Amino acid sequence: MKSKRFPSLVAAVAAFALAFALSACGGSPASNESAGSSAPAEDTSADISTLVVGFDQSYPPYGYVGDDGEFTGFDLDLAAEVAERNGWEVQYEPIDWDAKDTLLDSGAITCIWNGFTMEGREDDYTFSAPYMLNGQVIVVKADSGIESFDDLAGKTVITQVDSAALDVLEGDQASLAATFASLDQIGEYNTAFMQLESGAVDAVACDLSIAEYQMSAKPDAYVQLPEMLSEEHYAVGFKQGSEALAEQVTQTLREMDEDGTVAELCDKYAEYGLSYENWVLE
Repeated sequence: MKSKRFPSLVAAVAAFALAFALSACGGSPASNESAGSSAPAEDTSADISTLVVGFDQSYPPYGYVGDDGEFTGFDLDLAAEVAERNGWEVQYEPIDWDAKDTLLDSGAITCIWNGFTMEGREDDYTFSAPYMLNGQVIVVKADSGIESFDDLAGKTVITQVDSAALDVLEGDQASLAATFASLDQIGEYNTAFMQLESGAVDAVACDLSIAEYQMSAKPDAYVQLPEMLSEEHYAVGFKQGSEALAEQVTQTLREMDEDGTVAELCDKYAEYGLSYENWVLE
């Protein structure tokens, strides 16, 4: 048994001697720390000259085409003020909602700022702090006779493709959606409400803000069902890793709230159903 251990002891002594010799000659192997460590990359996301805002141009009152043919909306006004206070130019970029992730990842847009629900998307984007309360609701025609979720059984419901409403109807409210005759998808909500008005569909599932806007525009045409599909919040979405830029935008929004600018903008769009009571950023 002893003879079997001896070679290993010799090998150990030899290895020690070799290591000592290398050390004496300055040839010792690099430590694990120096070999494997690297300084973390600096977050330079806030070092921009232009804030390129990606938005859905058919999403009033947050982003849409005004009567004068110019882009307007609550979120676009917020973005313009944030940009001015930080010395940035602002550029509005209407986007195909399906392409938003590709545009953001490629750098074609700086952010998605257009009534953008953050819940369920936290792992996909770096978000500002939430600034506006939102929820997902169902809107029907006032004379439809539909008064509750139970009445939607066998009905055709439509929502926007890749929307928060679609997410919740395919997720937490999937059992409700299973009672529908169909859950259709469309590119933007204005057309969805045109289909509702024409009778092509029975209900629209959408953001609370969209419902309030549509009902304000046609108070006798539509009603919102009393139940909510979900409650959530709007935030500004940036490419993952853009913490510095997200924090800069959040801090500027706080300052705008403190000096009354946010309340003024809410009043500007109050006729579209937007209320300062839903502002949540403090």
